[in-house]
Amino acid sequence: MSVKQLSIVLENVPGKLSEVSEFLGIEGINIRAISVADSSNFSTVRFVVDDPQKGSTVLKSHGFTVSELDVIAVEVPDHPGGLQSILKPLYAAKINVLYLYPFLGKSKQDQTILILGSDKIENTAEVLKNNWVHTFGPEIYSL
Repeated sequence: MSVKQLSIVLENVPGKLSEVSEFLGIEGINIRAISVADSSNFSTVRFVVDDPQKGSTVLKSHGFTVSELDVIAVEVPDHPGGLQSILKPLYAAKINVLYLYPFLGKSKQDQTILILGSDKIENTAEVLKNNWVHTFGPEIYSL
């Protein structure tokens, strides 16, 4: 099971990320997870919001090119080595983890949640499910 991630490219100038946050906030859209990776002139911003369809519409209305991609929201035990519970089975299945970033909150079991992008997203969910790893669907938006 997957969730929608929105991605945009921002010019690396003061205030650009603030603009995005403001546009979404004015429309009542909550950013639930965010990752910003910069290069010399631009940053790639990946995020999960509580209403991806509305979030995409709002950003497009402000001139942003928005990419929508399925990613996995996965519960990870919050203890040393906990990340291995998801990485080992994915490695065994020859699935490449492209990126990870934290969800801004915890599961109902008080565990860490990570957003995971991989090269085989459908297989990723199945591998994790078969290894008793809890993944989330659209219910993640309201945690």
